[in-house]
Amino acid sequence: MDKILIVDDERNVHYSFRRVLGGEYEVLSAFSGSEALRQIRDESLQLVLMDVRMPETDGLDTLQELKRLRPDLPVIMMTAFVSAETAIRATTLDAEDYLVKPFDVDALKRLIALTLQRRGLSAAIADPVPEAFEPGAVPMLGHSKPMQEVYKIIGKTAARDVTVLLTGESGTGKELVAQALHAYSQREKGPFIAINCAAIPDTLLESELFGYERGAFSGATEARPGKFELAHGGTLFLDEIGDMPLLLQSKLLRVLQEREIYRLSAREPRRIDVRIIAATNQEPEGLIRTGRFREDLYYRLNVVRIILPPLRERGDDILLLADHFLNTHRRSENQGPLGFSAEAREQLLTYSWPGNVRELENVIAQAALSARGRQILAEDLTLTEVSLRPLSATSPSEQIQGTTIEELFAQQSGQVFAAAERLLVAKALELTRHVPLRGTRQHAVLA
Repeated sequence: MDKILIVDDERNVHYSFRRVLGGEYEVLSAFSGSEALRQIRDESLQLVLMDVRMPETDGLDTLQELKRLRPDLPVIMMTAFVSAETAIRATTLDAEDYLVKPFDVDALKRLIALTLQRRGLSAAIADPVPEAFEPGAVPMLGHSKPMQEVYKIIGKTAARDVTVLLTGESGTGKELVAQALHAYSQREKGPFIAINCAAIPDTLLESELFGYERGAFSGATEARPGKFELAHGGTLFLDEIGDMPLLLQSKLLRVLQEREIYRLSAREPRRIDVRIIAATNQEPEGLIRTGRFREDLYYRLNVVRIILPPLRERGDDILLLADHFLNTHRRSENQGPLGFSAEAREQLLTYSWPGNVRELENVIAQAALSARGRQILAEDLTLTEVSLRPLSATSPSEQIQGTTIEELFAQQSGQVFAAAERLLVAKALELTRHVPLRGTRQHAVLA
């Protein structure tokens, strides 16, 4: 019978596990990290389930020491409150998985059975695990299941020096995921360089990426390194790579193959040591079908793919982020509302958020400036009425039947002008990033 060690400081947790697993496994108990480390030396264990928050030594520190002593022993972490840093660090330290309390018993049993099966199959295969390291804090928020999956992939991928492709709608936080991949990698002390391929004219993008020699073109009075050289020893984030011209795509493919670049007008190549993370808000497969993206480059970039969920699929993360953005704005402005009314929270949850986290940040910043009381009310939120209105069961033709053009214009023109005004204000806030308001710096936060 397989032995499972439960590590938790609460006795009722041990009682529950014995009731649930006692018939299938031999369940052992440890009530602290130090006791767990003693037991793994003495017992022939097949699996450890360990709580993250414990007195004295916490679960993550215990995990790191446990993996040093028994790198082959699978560990599943348990927590009542999952954060991005906890989830990513647990996976980076080679935890098999993590569970959020309270557990679904059937899901728990399936995970345990699968973990033990994997251990048996991989017993003869050594997959070297990079040495653990302590990364800096990652500014990401979100406890929803889609974000937990993102954290797991980041944790499993960060320390592996592979190319990553990030996809998802605009505003979902692809650059923050790229920063997390860098922060939790062994390149963390190296530079993180980001470039938006869609924001730079095609004629300038090549020189921005590869640099140039003196005299390469009119006005090139001195040599200048490009982003690849500046990112040497670190990470280069190529945002909106779907908008990169085909000619540059072929040059990027060669860089990925040869690990060297040519400055403009240079005769000799320069060796580079750079990890590439690319991102696009378009479907790569669609770009390939229409001839706008090279299929061979796609396969080079798509070693690991992380799909960022849209905000509308993240449930209560919306309120978590809204509270964060409100608190950030209050700190920067030293004044402002304290929270949201019930109606405002309901609107935040039911709105479709086409601009995702970026749009939410702009909406909260504007609402905090315009609100007059200690709470942000529903009317303070600059949301488009069309998106808030529930879908009608009647067809558009049935809705307008018997209505004149003049009546339709009178009904809709006010809403159209109001929506346009709100979009313009939101765009202005996005372009300025709110910096001119008080000279403060806003920090981007992903779910």
